[in-house]
Amino acid sequence: MKNKLILTAAAGAFALVALAGCSSSSTSTAAAPGAASTTSAASAAPAYGGAAGASAAASGATSAGASGTVDAQTASTSLGTIVVNGAGMTAYFFDKDTKGASTSACTGGCATAWPEITTNSSAPTVEGITGTVGTITGVDGKLQITINGLPIYTYAADTAPGQTSGQGFGGIWHVIGADGSEIMTPAAG
Repeated sequence: MKNKLILTAAAGAFALVALAGCSSSSTSTAAAPGAASTTSAASAAPAYGGAAGASAAASGATSAGASGTVDAQTASTSLGTIVVNGAGMTAYFFDKDTKGASTSACTGGCATAWPEITTNSSAPTVEGITGTVGTITGVDGKLQITINGLPIYTYAADTAPGQTSGQGFGGIWHVIGADGSEIMTPAAG
């Protein structure tokens, strides 16, 4: 019981830090027509919740970024087919990002809590994603993957493939369907 209380308190503290880092009023308005390369492929992510430990099995997860591996893919979950990174970690959209912008709106503490999903190629290797896949230059200077013109992220509090604890976080973070749509369904758990 004591360990559960400590874990709950730690998760709550992390959530407050993550929310504070993501509540800035900065938005990106710089449009970069044609700046993102596009490739059709597959990827997916889970849905709503905020409760740590909500999980679903990520199928076919591989390590991301290495040559010959998948940068993003899809996984079957209780929320349906969602986008995950190459390691099977759930992918999220940030509602403060602007479609087609050349930069992410998630910087500073937000970028620490919500790491960008990156690739080594302007044409990311993806499986199962039917939305338009491209890239922008991320906050750390690496290529950040985009789906339908929006950058994608993981959530630092998700510690295992298939977890969806960032779904619905602050009302501005949502998992992604294979077609690039936001999944608004609450996460199971």
